[in-house]
Amino acid sequence: MLSGTGQCPNDPTMPATVCLCVLCGLPASGKSSLVQAASAQISKQGWGTFIISYDHLIAEEAFDFSSGDSLSKGQTRWKQHRQAVLTCLESFLQDPQAPSPCRTEGNVWECFSQAVEQQQILPALRRSSSQPPRIAVLLDDNFYYQSMRYEVYQLARKYSTGFCQLYLHCPLEVCLSRNQDRGQPVPDEIIVEMSKRIEPPNAQKNQWEQSSLTLISTDITDTDIQKLLQLMSSALENPLSPFQDDSEQRAADREHCASSVVHQADQACRRLVSQAMLTARESKASSEVLRVLAKDLSEQKGHFLQELRRHVLHELPVSEGETVDVERVVSRALTVFQQQRDDVLERHGIGTGATTA
Repeated sequence: MLSGTGQCPNDPTMPATVCLCVLCGLPASGKSSLVQAASAQISKQGWGTFIISYDHLIAEEAFDFSSGDSLSKGQTRWKQHRQAVLTCLESFLQDPQAPSPCRTEGNVWECFSQAVEQQQILPALRRSSSQPPRIAVLLDDNFYYQSMRYEVYQLARKYSTGFCQLYLHCPLEVCLSRNQDRGQPVPDEIIVEMSKRIEPPNAQKNQWEQSSLTLISTDITDTDIQKLLQLMSSALENPLSPFQDDSEQRAADREHCASSVVHQADQACRRLVSQAMLTARESKASSEVLRVLAKDLSEQKGHFLQELRRHVLHELPVSEGETVDVERVVSRALTVFQQQRDDVLERHGIGTGATTA
């Protein structure tokens, strides 16, 4: 295991230093172009570079939520592939010279190991020098939720590496225009939706996002590249410290958060169900239809709240020093339940009208 990184083959006492740099931004914002430009400048300084492009490591079908699976299954498959990339990255951090093969979703490990070979990471590590080799790991993905970036930060702390973030800001209309010129354009609706959800680094809210830089992608200059290099150099010289074991407290915090989310969601769901029953009565539904409808809606609500609790407990990351925006989580969840409720009404032949919360 590396402490700040792996050992240099030319001198077993001389550790290589690693910096994990997360790039985030909308599709077609220019991240990949910036990575290539930055990589060229990094190499001139004698550093090794390792570009981890999620688009190249994750099979295209993992992003297809319309292949006959339910939306939840599609999202689960996508998350599993993303987790596979992190598993490969952790193997690399444990031993950059000889990462251990990983059992991963799809062929993520095969693509990862090919990237190590093609980018000649090992020769960079073995380059003779009186200084420890430096490796800049550039993670090229949208990383539109801060929780996605926090997972990388956790690895940086676990292995005492440097960590920094670059947010590439680009107007939505520019991204949509650039996207049309790509060989395999992303559907416009995905980019539009992502633009509504993207969470840029927020150093004021999250202490762990202090080492962050925002660039305007419509006008990247040599000065901007130098700012990025300075950011990474600073991160390399100030590796993170491992986490203290606070698992019990974090588990308690997560349980409290889940209870709060479910309580608020339950209150709102009850109102949505009441509105649905009122609509059914106004539609002159028979007493038998009303009885079955009430039973179906109650079961749907119970199942929904169980899934919501599971999501908060097991999938919603709770970052260090950060409180979860409960109202935002509840608001997003209710959009899902409202659609489920309307589907139940339609199955009983009742129009939803304006039954909103």
